[in-house]
Amino acid sequence: MSTRNNLCKFLKLLEKLLPIKYIIIKVKERQSQEDDEVARLSDIIEEFIKEMIKENEGEELQIQRNELANHFSCAPSQINYVLTTRFTSDKGYYIESKRGGGGFILIKRVDYEELSSLKEVIDKRIGESITYDGTLQILLGLLESDYITDREADMIKRITNDRTLQSDNNNRLRANILKAMLMSVLR
Repeated sequence: MSTRNNLCKFLKLLEKLLPIKYIIIKVKERQSQEDDEVARLSDIIEEFIKEMIKENEGEELQIQRNELANHFSCAPSQINYVLTTRFTSDKGYYIESKRGGGGFILIKRVDYEELSSLKEVIDKRIGESITYDGTLQILLGLLESDYITDREADMIKRITNDRTLQSDNNNRLRANILKAMLMSVLR
């Protein structure tokens, strides 16, 4: 009980000196700034890697995680975060990690034309069920590869969002709609 009483006394004293709401607001502002800084760094790292891929004429790119982390003065886990969230197969990338001898990460832009058929690619990428976020990732990859236009992507987003679908099984319905729309748009 004494610890609780001491805490209450401390908060009352702190409130007199500086309103507690102010402290909470400042803490939240600082957290928000830190989150923004991490997001900005992730964006910068993503753009840097994409530029390296362009300079490499779309061929596979080999990078060393530790060297990239040193370049950006960040933890190697930040590089992992960017690779696992921004360079996914849904966005048209293939990532392979090689260990030993310093190790490296291989990043390759997947060319959809290399795959046997459009229907196979669509079935494989979407599967039987897909979330709205998964849909957005696929659309972003197709947009970045210039396979669909902004207008087509916007139309597909509107048709496949949860408010439009209003079904007991949105993810299955969304997968079927997305497959049908992409087959028609990508012909």
